[in-house]
Amino acid sequence: MYLRFMAIENSTVALACRAGLSTWLCSSSRLALVLFTYEIFGAVALAAALLNLLRPSLVLVGLTLAAAGFGLVLHNVDLSGLAIGALILSLARPAPTPE
Repeated sequence: MYLRFMAIENSTVALACRAGLSTWLCSSSRLALVLFTYEIFGAVALAAALLNLLRPSLVLVGLTLAAAGFGLVLHNVDLSGLAIGALILSLARPAPTPE
């Protein structure tokens, strides 16, 4: 949310970054805009959620939550919402039985 409200939507920072300012905030903003444009956040979230549905893992849950969170905050709602739905389905699986 910090990246969205302090770098992308803040007009003074956005204009300074477009004018050629090379700080970590401007670089992060440019990277987030490129990833948003090609819907990478939603695609990564959906892929991780589907992999978690097949093979549950705490790492995949974290990756799905992080990517879907970025996608939802940056208005990439289609695939990110679908990923959250798949993540909820994967959490509804029965617990494995001990052998």
